[in-house]
Amino acid sequence: MGALWVVLGIVGLIVLFVILTYNMFIRLRSRVNAAWAQIDVQLRKRYDLIPNLVETVKGYAAHEREVFQKVTEARTKAIGAQTVREQGEAENMLTGALKTLFAVAENYPDLKANQNFLMLQEELSGIESKIAYARQFYNDNVMRYNIARQRFPANLIANGFNFTGRDYFEIEEAARAPVRVEF
Repeated sequence: MGALWVVLGIVGLIVLFVILTYNMFIRLRSRVNAAWAQIDVQLRKRYDLIPNLVETVKGYAAHEREVFQKVTEARTKAIGAQTVREQGEAENMLTGALKTLFAVAENYPDLKANQNFLMLQEELSGIESKIAYARQFYNDNVMRYNIARQRFPANLIANGFNFTGRDYFEIEEAARAPVRVEF
């Protein structure tokens, strides 16, 4: 009879471990998803701002059609990205296109003094800061989740319940350099 209680106790501890570990993965996965949602909110604000910025620059530099087309294409690709990896690649492309747009703007003194352009530039700068913070928050949560997935014996639960690893939201090396825009 005593051996039965020991076996039941061990089974109970195993069941308790599985439940607690499963719930930990649910909590961590939810944090990763919430962090991604915050990035998405900031990216949407950025995407909504870009057409206004392009239209303002277009008024002064109408002959720079190729630049406007690249910005528009990059924005469309970023909006349509489905995975974290695709989003990172699209954001790199969009950042490069915006750098080109700002470089073009430097050639137009009237544009650089335009209040609407200055306001849009300031708003974009604020959004970029929020995106950087949201990326860091997301990557921190991905790190916690991925570490928990790899630890033994929790990895047995993670694999058993199909908790897959998550990708970091990374930017290319060229985009890591500070953006230098002078007006």
